[in-house]
Formats: sequence, structure tokens, C-alpha cells
Amino acid sequence: MSLHLDFSGDLSQASLVTLVGAGFLAALLHAALPTHWLPFVAVGRAQGWSTRTILNVASVAAVAHIASTAFVGVLLTLAGGAIPGLMQWLPALSAAVLFGFGVWYLWRGIGRASALRGTVPPERARVSDATAAAGLIGMLAASPGEALLPVYVGAGMHGWSVVFWLTVAFLVGTVAGVVGFTGLALAGVERFQLQRLARFEGVGLGLVLIVLAGVVLLMHGH
Repeated sequence: MSLHLDFSGDLSQASLVTLVGAGFLAALLHAALPTHWLPFVAVGRAQGWSTRTILNVASVAAVAHIASTAFVGVLLTLAGGAIPGLMQWLPALSAAVLFGFGVWYLWRGIGRASALRGTVPPERARVSDATAAAGLIGMLAASPGEALLPVYVGAGMHGWSVVFWLTVAFLVGTVAGVVGFTGLALAGVERFQLQRLARFEGVGLGLVLIVLAGVVLLMHGH
């Protein structure tokens, strides 16, 4: 592959607009995967965060997700796609973060559910807010958008300006998707509160995160 190490690019304006638009749409649809928004809803609820805090954490995580995607994408571009094994361990790390949080909340949730009675308001299973936020952000940062990465190799053939605008499209689409789907899910949770199941919130959260960890591994063939 011949790579142009300049920012001029050789695509026509129409082709560039088409590529950027397709990149935005791909990132938006990629963000619709439950692994990109459900952990923020589940952990945020368990931590007792406000909607604004949850969406702020989700937006930072989305930016970190695209930053790691762009980093690996540029490496692939420079190497001409010759280092596909670079990303193999990253989905496993993301799954490990989800699994660790799931086990923690499950263990705490079982303890709380067994200790509480119906007349006593349940106390949410919590880790520190900083730990929870860092775990959520790290979860997405450690898992570059592998569905988006192949585009970088092809885009790099046309110059670094194309790579730059493609990254901008990925960033806008991912932030919009992650924050949007998280917000919609939170609105649904607020509307359909299940108070009778409140004492089992920690158990449910733990199980959801453990299942999501398995989904991440299955999606990437581990």
C-alpha cells in the first residue's frame, strides 16, 4: 500500500463528504450496541448518580473510546494493516473490567438482599464514585471500535487529512450515540421504576455486567 504522508489528500470533495458521512453513520450504529451504553445506566443507577453525571461519564468514555480507536487505526495505517494481532488482547481487557465490576456488585448485592427486610429501605451496593467512573471510562478506552478500524487502512491511502476527518466523524457519531442511547435508557428507567425489586438491584446489576463481559468475548471470538 502506498501511503501519502501529507495532509492534502487526493479524494474529491464529494467522495470525502460521502466517506465522512458513512463514518458518522457507522459510528452511530456501532454505539447502539448495549455494551456501549447499558453499563453506564446500570452502574450509574447503582451509584445513585444524577442523569447529568451519568451522561457526563458516558461522554468522556465515548471520547476515550474513539481516542483509542484512532490510535490503533493510525498504527494500522502506518503498518499497512500488517499488525492485526495488536488488538486481540484489548477486548479481553474490556471484558475483564466488566466482569470485575459484575462480581463486585453481585457479591455486595447478595449480601444486602439477604440482610434486608421488606420494611427497611435497601442500601445500594457501591464502590467509590471515582472508581466507578474510571472503570466505565477504561472499559471503553480498552476496547477500540474494531468494526471501524478497517476503514482507517483504506482511508490512509488517500492522505492524513482523510484520516483526520474520518476520526472527527467517528468521534461525533460515537459521542452522539453513546450519550443518546444512555439518555433514552435512563428516561425509560425513570418512567418504569420497579420499586419491589429495589433490594435486588445490586444482584441484577452484577448479573447484567457479567453477561455483558461474556457478550464482549463472544463478539470478538475469545
